[in-house]
Amino acid sequence: MSKAVVLLSGGIDSTVCLADAVNRFNGPENVIALTLFYGQKHAKELESAKAVAGYFGVQHVIKNLADVFEFDNNPLLAKSTEAVPEGDYATQQRESNGMVKTYVPFRNGLFLSYATAIAYSLGASWVVYGAHADDAAGNAYPDCSVAFYTALSQAVYEGTGHKVQLFAPLISSFKKGIVKKGLELGAPFHLTWSCYNGTEKACGKCGTCIDRKKAFEANGVKDPIEYAE
Repeated sequence: MSKAVVLLSGGIDSTVCLADAVNRFNGPENVIALTLFYGQKHAKELESAKAVAGYFGVQHVIKNLADVFEFDNNPLLAKSTEAVPEGDYATQQRESNGMVKTYVPFRNGLFLSYATAIAYSLGASWVVYGAHADDAAGNAYPDCSVAFYTALSQAVYEGTGHKVQLFAPLISSFKKGIVKKGLELGAPFHLTWSCYNGTEKACGKCGTCIDRKKAFEANGVKDPIEYAE
């Protein structure tokens, strides 16, 4: 039976990917959740990832890659002097003429390469991650695009002697559809954290909070987490 390594941030997208993988690969014993800390402002994501992995009963591997981003001043990073931007992604893109400020340099490329090495070592044939159409729209996050996925998939397959492949089950989905799929799979959305801020309650103002709230509203379901706004 094939095994999979799933990149798990603790957010909605990766949680739906994990729920899907547990189902697709016939049980938690065939799935490994991999959480990579990159020096972000808070540990709320990590706490959620632990809770989600525990909910599904999968093996959970946690690693720290913060040193890679020591030269960057991205507002998501704890050492940054910039505040997390507010407003939806479309507004942010108009202000920046393309990529949003919360794009962490080649983060998905780094994470997927790291996950591939772990998958190969643990005998897993698949690396799963939650890239989706909203993040790719307008090149907001270029390492979430179909073009990036296609290119890196080929590199991973060739670079592992055809033993490991990438899989992005949400690559063509928007957040509304992701929430719908998660509801169908019984994903524990109450355990997830999407906000870029580490406040007690989700801020409700950053791009990812706005997308999350709209997705639940579009499905006619109340978001199970609390918001300050």
